[in-house]
Amino acid sequence: MKNFMRKNAGLSLLLMVVITLSSFMLIKPVDKPTFYLIGDSTVKNGKGKGDGGLWGWGNYIAPYFDTTRISVENDALGGTSSRTFQTLGLWDKVLAKVNPGDFVIMQFGHNDAGALDDTARARGTIKGIGNEQQEIYNPKRKIQEVVYTYGWYMRKYIADIKAKGATPIICSPIPRNVWKDGKSAGRNNDNSYGQWARELGEETGTYFIDLNKMITDDYDAEGEAKVKAAYFGTDAIHTLEPGAQLNAKMVIQGIRSFGSLTLNKYLK
Repeated sequence: MKNFMRKNAGLSLLLMVVITLSSFMLIKPVDKPTFYLIGDSTVKNGKGKGDGGLWGWGNYIAPYFDTTRISVENDALGGTSSRTFQTLGLWDKVLAKVNPGDFVIMQFGHNDAGALDDTARARGTIKGIGNEQQEIYNPKRKIQEVVYTYGWYMRKYIADIKAKGATPIICSPIPRNVWKDGKSAGRNNDNSYGQWARELGEETGTYFIDLNKMITDDYDAEGEAKVKAAYFGTDAIHTLEPGAQLNAKMVIQGIRSFGSLTLNKYLK
């Protein structure tokens, strides 16, 4: 009788172990959300490895986050505008990866001011956020193409992201290294991409970080000599490592300013 009870107890214990292990195997691990970054070379310069000593601010975002709980993916590409990031198929590739609960931050504008149909780039957009459109022949892609406004392309990003159950965040473009009377002349908040980005945020109910204003205010406080020497290389737009780090810090300050933005809970 005792042997029978011991045998049954052993079988019961074995059965419990099997059930417990099976339950662990059947429970799917919870996927981490992803924070996607899209934009131009001021977000990721070259391959994101400091090409020519120049860096985009996207390289310095991940260290602010607990990456055991959220992934940070910089999918920006130099030379793109709000238009060509879509027409070259780059956005479709990012969007295919976006899941509910993810976050996408975007910064475009620096390349949107180019020509619509030049043979070198053909990357410009129509200025503003209206519904204007223009049919052109794109000599780069050798196709007829309908070109829209900066606002039209930005609205598509926002709508696509929200349709996936993710959260969009808009940034105004970082300022250029241009000066007038000892003050930064890189502000573009009036009748330009800074203003249009802000208006899109208000219109669509999207989080908006006025990166242009934040950085320009800092430049004015630090002074022309320091900014030129410490933050920029040979051109007026691409930043050295300290400049990219400053810009990333401002992005994080902008994120922290939104109490309702759940991305904050993943910050260190």
